[in-house]
Amino acid sequence: MSYTQSLYHIVIRTKYSGQTIVEEYEKELYAYLVGIAKNKKAFVYRIGGMPDHIHILADLHPTVSLSDFVRDLKEYSSKWLKTNAHFPDFDGWGEGYAAFSRSFRDRMETINYIKGQKEHHKKQKFENEYRAFLEENEVEIDEQYFLKD
Repeated sequence: MSYTQSLYHIVIRTKYSGQTIVEEYEKELYAYLVGIAKNKKAFVYRIGGMPDHIHILADLHPTVSLSDFVRDLKEYSSKWLKTNAHFPDFDGWGEGYAAFSRSFRDRMETINYIKGQKEHHKKQKFENEYRAFLEENEVEIDEQYFLKD
């Protein structure tokens, strides 16, 4: 028996940071994403976000790579969103994503952070949040590609 834990805080934004995730129906999107994750044998602890981006805390199955997981989340949910009348302006997800490994001990802190997205973004723009995540995790930012689609 193998024992693993691959806990990731994943951030995905909409194409060109468009305000296309309708708050009234965001829980439909979150439920759909949880379904995709379950099909990939992942466990989702929390999903939350804003009209232009989402945060996901998920434990990935050891047979699924992070890049494959995010690719499938984006691909399948994009098709669903584009055909769902509740998201008429959705044009796709941005090209990239951010993902940071988290320790299991930090999961509640991350869950609470994701829960607090609405309040958090009353004070801070997504661009600043995203940049701060990258800097805190010592990810080098190439300004030529930062938040460009």
